[in-house]
Amino acid sequence: MEVVEACGKGTVSSGEPSTKRSIPSIDNDEVVGFEKDAEIIMKKLTGGTKGLDVISIYGMGGLGKTTLTRKVYNNPSIVNYFDVKAWCSVSQTYNGRTLLIEILQQAINKECIIKENDDVADMLRRILIGRRYLIVLDDIWEVEAWEDLRLCFPRGEDGNRVMVTTRIEDVAKHLQHRSDPYSLRFLTLEESWELLHKKVFHGESCPLDLVEAGLQVAQHCKGLPLVIVLIAGIITKMERVASLWLEVANHLSSLALGEQSMKVIQSSYDHLENHLKPCLLYMGLFPEDHKIPMYDLLKLWMAEEFVLNAETENMEEASRACLNDLLNRSLVMVSEKKINGDIESCILHDVVREFCLKKLIEEKFMQLTVPYSPYQNLYSKEPRLSIYIHDELVKKLDDFEYQLDMIPMLESKETKCFGDCPRSLEFIAHPKFNTWNKYNRVNPLTSFVRLKLVRVMHLLGVKLQSSTWTSAVQSLTHLRYLGIHVQEFDFKWVSHLQNLQTLKVSSGKKLKTSAAAIWKMRKLRHVDIRTRFSFVWEDDDGATFEESSEMFILENMKTLWGCLTYVDDMNPRFWWRFPNLEELSLFMKDVPSCSLFPKQDIHNRLQSLDLRLIRETGYWNSVGWAKYIVFPSNLRDLAISGRWLTEEIVSNIARLRKLESLEIFRGFCLDDELWDVTHLEFRALKYLTLRGVTMGKWNASDASFPMLEKLVLRIGYYFKEIPPSFVDIPTLRLIEMSDCIDSLKVSAMNIKREIEENTGCDSLQVLISS
Repeated sequence: MEVVEACGKGTVSSGEPSTKRSIPSIDNDEVVGFEKDAEIIMKKLTGGTKGLDVISIYGMGGLGKTTLTRKVYNNPSIVNYFDVKAWCSVSQTYNGRTLLIEILQQAINKECIIKENDDVADMLRRILIGRRYLIVLDDIWEVEAWEDLRLCFPRGEDGNRVMVTTRIEDVAKHLQHRSDPYSLRFLTLEESWELLHKKVFHGESCPLDLVEAGLQVAQHCKGLPLVIVLIAGIITKMERVASLWLEVANHLSSLALGEQSMKVIQSSYDHLENHLKPCLLYMGLFPEDHKIPMYDLLKLWMAEEFVLNAETENMEEASRACLNDLLNRSLVMVSEKKINGDIESCILHDVVREFCLKKLIEEKFMQLTVPYSPYQNLYSKEPRLSIYIHDELVKKLDDFEYQLDMIPMLESKETKCFGDCPRSLEFIAHPKFNTWNKYNRVNPLTSFVRLKLVRVMHLLGVKLQSSTWTSAVQSLTHLRYLGIHVQEFDFKWVSHLQNLQTLKVSSGKKLKTSAAAIWKMRKLRHVDIRTRFSFVWEDDDGATFEESSEMFILENMKTLWGCLTYVDDMNPRFWWRFPNLEELSLFMKDVPSCSLFPKQDIHNRLQSLDLRLIRETGYWNSVGWAKYIVFPSNLRDLAISGRWLTEEIVSNIARLRKLESLEIFRGFCLDDELWDVTHLEFRALKYLTLRGVTMGKWNASDASFPMLEKLVLRIGYYFKEIPPSFVDIPTLRLIEMSDCIDSLKVSAMNIKREIEENTGCDSLQVLISS
């Protein structure tokens, strides 16, 4: 397919998390009807004036402005033409400095944090001078947003371009430089039917008795792509009966175009099962264009008991099913994927989010939902009252001293009986992270502590003092999800939270804590420690696993991420205390002298393992570690770092018959820096990532990686050539490279060319960045 080369130069000192956003990769296979439009836009980008030009695309919401722009942005000829590319979403509420930081980070191809007194505008201007750049400003609503940014874009004579999408024609005209604003057209009937057909039948043929009804549905969508994909989500769930489809078409024909999107979203919403409705509305409370991490979203849904089977071991599976259902109906879109194709984050289309917010405002930010709770019958019609905590409500809570029946927006019979009322009033702390962000000095705990029934507290963006948060959470016994940024932490401070399912802790420094209290938290399912966090493990007086009390076993624990441990100080029986672990991330400060997984049948559910030997331990002492690691047999994802790639350890990895993804980071090859896997077969491996691996030569046979689809190399200046046998891997589709020497790039291109010559197909994509 295409060869992509992008440049990234320069560095910026950083110390805090990045706000960088990449462009969404949403339904790339479902782009229909933009071929001619894309050709016109690309000519504007690569032709015409050598000076700076602004290419504006305008049209109503749901027309496909972002889809067209994305298609052009990712075109190989555009990627190769520009030295620097950056994409950011502006939206109705934006922060100029944040936008500049996003553009700067993409321009230098590095994640960085800017200090408070840094002149970001000047930094960006200096980076762009003398380089041909393409900047995309997606979804501009006001002229002021352009005025805040335009002086940072050097004019020069390099053929620089800024692409803008907007719903407002006047904004597009104001931004005009040399090119006229481009008005995006509606889809034709043929294009509408093509898109509807793809979304409903996914490559299958449409039955002849449905063609006429399908064409009528497509016609009444009036050429609006968003309406088409939403309607497709509705009729996909219907019986394939022409009369039912015609009912949908007749309903559409009665709608005015200006109301089309909202009406169709309402129809999609009405067709949702009851438990999916709060899941969707909850997502509307995230900031506009926010890429919602799937890991967080599913845990939040679980905490709020939006999900069927919420008290069973299948809770995570039920949550994923909910998300997949919303994705299949096109109400939610995929934003980013992991290297193995799993969803990393998702996003709401602006129009869908607008609908969600209107729906919540209609209900005064309250929602009566049928509970899926162990305390009530599954089919009970007794609703629970949920209030979404938002900026306006927080202000009114303060103003009225938390007398809920005095707040105008909450005046109802439900709230007036708060306190002694048998019906519980449950507050849902909304996930809009910028409500109490790191720049806001107000401590949110003073608000939450009064709302004793709150289930979720997600405050990773606020630095909390141990003297305040430890006392505040004492009363929040209904918490199911706790995310905090603290300087000190101990499990004994949260062990009273008997309902807690998810615990996320971040800190700016290394922490050390006793884990004895963890055994009290019987419902704990996910622990995510984002720091160097040392546990002091305490066992139960040396009892054997068979003799030990069930009090010391957490059967619900699914994920344990980020702990730092001295393996020799930890009783190996500790791992037996989590028999149902599915994901484990472990930082080891020493080389193990006994097996980490002594009983293979104990951890047969472990699918993802990340083992890292931290830098201060040194690499030289890790040579003998392999004999103590016999990996659990059902692993699908494995990441290891700081290890010698001995024949023994590589053989152990190759024995994992279900392993699909392997990442080796800071690995070292023995035998004169040779990594030889010629006589090994990684039977199921699809995704291989090598980062910072020190090896001069890599030998592999045509049978070593029979199922490999994607190879990622961020390997520095040691490695010189990809094994020529990669030509004979029929499944190989992508080689992605960065920070590699020229000979390695040449070997990738030789493999691509030879595959084309042998098969006649341009099936391999090579992406090169530096």
